[in-house]
Amino acid sequence: MGAVFSFPDSTFDDFGIAVRRFRTQLSILKAVGSRFDSSLFDIRQLVQADLFDSELEAATELVRHGFVRPAGALAGVVLEKHLAQVLVNHKLATQKKNPTISDFNDKLKSGGVIDVPTWRGIQRLGDLRNLCDHNKDREPTKEEVTELIDGIDKITKTLF
Repeated sequence: MGAVFSFPDSTFDDFGIAVRRFRTQLSILKAVGSRFDSSLFDIRQLVQADLFDSELEAATELVRHGFVRPAGALAGVVLEKHLAQVLVNHKLATQKKNPTISDFNDKLKSGGVIDVPTWRGIQRLGDLRNLCDHNKDREPTKEEVTELIDGIDKITKTLF
């Protein structure tokens, strides 16, 4: 076994050094944990974004083949899911059991996440989605559903 050296007049605070090193290691471990949570969140967001892109592409194909109302309904589901996730991201919640696009939109506005012009744009998209989902006095037009799909694509890529 090797020799043990001792310095009786040591000017080093051995306990203080050990505590500082321990705290440094503890800080590293805490940072790794939060980074791991952040990475999982990032992965989830990427998978969800890819899924939304696929659903919007499917909606575009439906429009192209003349299935306007189903295309708008599909795109509307993407908007609803995305707004629900944005609320979660900002730690906001609605009081309703089954919130609508309008409920999500209002909560995002009152929570300071979106401004009035964005709120109005989302209201327009919600109105177009409702035209597709509910039997109204008229059928949605191809142009309206294309506007809906394009608007949702923009929202999903700019509002987090």
